[in-house]
Amino acid sequence: QVQLVESGGGLVQAGGSLRLSCAASGNIFSINVMGWYRQAPGKQRELVASIPRRGTTNYADSVKGRFTISRDNAKNTVYLQMNSLKPEDTGVYHCNADIIGLATIPQNYWGQGTQVTVSS
Repeated sequence: QVQLVESGGGLVQAGGSLRLSCAASGNIFSINVMGWYRQAPGKQRELVASIPRRGTTNYADSVKGRFTISRDNAKNTVYLQMNSLKPEDTGVYHCNADIIGLATIPQNYWGQGTQVTVSS
């Protein structure tokens, strides 16, 4: 079975930084797109950033220039460096990945989420 486990959330003041990590484990042959989503209280889950195995990263307009997504394919891990954090960045951040495991087609997986709280 495949699991995604996030870490790195916490409480930070506005203007501060946090780095989130998400490690995939289990029966993994290859990982296609990896991404970070967030869900604020009372709002729908939204895409923050995504990164393919090779190619161009994608960011929500609200985080461009402040957040950087990266991945280490050898470690099956994706990172989200968050700088210049704002109170509106508060939410539960979930890792997401399309993973080829024992099946021959990619399956989509979600992590359990990590809380990010930015105080003003």
